[in-house]
Amino acid sequence: MTEVAQAPSLTILVDGDACPVKDEIYKVAYRRNVPVVVVSNSPFRVPVHPLVRRVVVSDGFEAADDWIAEAAHAKAVVITADILLADRCLKAGASALSPSGKPFTTSSIGSQIATRAIMADLRAGGDIIGGPAPFSKNDRSRFLSALDEVLGRLAR
Repeated sequence: MTEVAQAPSLTILVDGDACPVKDEIYKVAYRRNVPVVVVSNSPFRVPVHPLVRRVVVSDGFEAADDWIAEAAHAKAVVITADILLADRCLKAGASALSPSGKPFTTSSIGSQIATRAIMADLRAGGDIIGGPAPFSKNDRSRFLSALDEVLGRLAR
């Protein structure tokens, strides 16, 4: 008897260490019955629920990013603020969303990486530049809508 490879199922992969929208992720996941994997370098509480799994990786540089990038697939939605991780996940065929609800796409990621590099150079040169805007209620609302939309599209 031959084994048939099972297609990956819809999954939400969360870069969990600094994610401000974990509660929103759980809310949408429960409603849509989609498993969530929260990956972090240090343990923290996640809901005790059959759809939620916590993965604690070593504290090695980029260990969580490496785990997420390796687990990314065409039916995965990756939640991260890390542009380089988003790029790796997009290359693996996954969808990627920032916690503010802005999607990372193959057509926008190149310019986002370039902007990140320019900002890093400015900071390294001693230029005082502002960081991202504070996380807002609008960001939270946009994230909820964006995650629901991506999951709906992938479920079809």
